[in-house]
This record gives sequence, C-alpha cells and structure tokens, in this order.
Amino acid sequence: MNRWTDIAAKALSVVLYPLFVPTYGMVLFCLAFARQMHVLPAVWFAVAIIGTFVLTCVLPVTAIWILIRQGRVTDLQIADAGQRTMPFVYTIMGFGFWCYLMLAVLHAPRFIGLVSIGATVAIILVALINRRWKISAHLTGIGGLVGGMMSYYMGIGAVPSYGTLALWLGLSLVLMYARVYLNAHTPAQVCAGWLLGIACTFLPFYLYGA
Repeated sequence: MNRWTDIAAKALSVVLYPLFVPTYGMVLFCLAFARQMHVLPAVWFAVAIIGTFVLTCVLPVTAIWILIRQGRVTDLQIADAGQRTMPFVYTIMGFGFWCYLMLAVLHAPRFIGLVSIGATVAIILVALINRRWKISAHLTGIGGLVGGMMSYYMGIGAVPSYGTLALWLGLSLVLMYARVYLNAHTPAQVCAGWLLGIACTFLPFYLYGA
C-alpha cells in the first residue's frame, strides 16, 4: 500500500470512528437548530452535546479499552468481527441511555428524538448482522449522520444546498474507499452499512415526524 494513502485512510478511520459521529451530529444539530429557531437556552445545547459525548462515546470507548486490557479485544477498531459482541453490548447500553436523555430528560425536538432512536436501532442491527456478516460500522455511522441531517432539513421545510449534498456524498465515498483500501471491509459491506445508517435515521422522521 502507498505510505501516504495508508496514513490518510487510517487517519480518516480514526476521525470518523463510529462512536465519535453522534457527537459530531449533535454539534451540527444544535448549531443549525439554534440558528433557525432560537427557542432553547444555551444550557440545553451544552447538556445535549456533553451528554451525547459521554453516553455514545466515552462510555463504550472506556468499556472497549477495558476489554483491550483484558485481552478480549485486539484494538479500538475491533477489526476481528468475532470480538465485536461485548463492545456492541456496551455501545447499545450507552445509546439506550442517550435516547432516554434526549426523550425523557431534555424533551428534545422531535427530529432529534427520532434520530437518536434510529441511531440506536442501527447499532442493534449492526450487532445482529455482524454475527453473520461484517457490515461496516464506520459507514453506518456516517450514513446515520447523513440521514439525520436529511431529517433536520425536512423538519424545517428546507432543502440542503448542492454544496452540502456534495460534502455528505464526498465524505461518504472517501470513507468507503478508505475502509476498503485498508482491507477492513468489502465494497458490499461499506455500501450496506451506509444505506443502513441512512435508513435508520431518516425513515423514522419521514414516516412519523413530518
């Protein structure tokens, strides 16, 4: 493999690690929502972002790190599909608490609540599919972010610009290439992950939130 391409592919896989993506999404949602609506206090946005980071990233990453220390998981990327069961269990628990935070504690706007539920369903489906086939969690994450942003635009009755669409698609395609280049997944696995992510975070709002 080309040295610089190898470095870039690995760096992108770290930056867009699936457990980082919900926090990126929440930051984008809060910035966009605050700019459009101006109806929620600043402390709400702070709690939403910090809560998302702790429950969907810190909690499962800490659990994975403990599993690595115990020798039950090889690395943070969990390249071995057979090692993913326990990390998925802890991740699903964190996402479940995140849904509770959004829906029952913060009473989040409808599109955020439905996206959080959809993202949790996506994690559960990835965990189940992974028992038979190594679907890409990275692409499920970025697909979920794209689906979530589509839900946001639909919720405010707007259409994303061509530049925004190009950015979403371009980032998704580059990540697909990176995961296949690193031999982490096949083209079918990355495409399936991306479509699963979009379906889980966009369809709930399309069906029940509009």
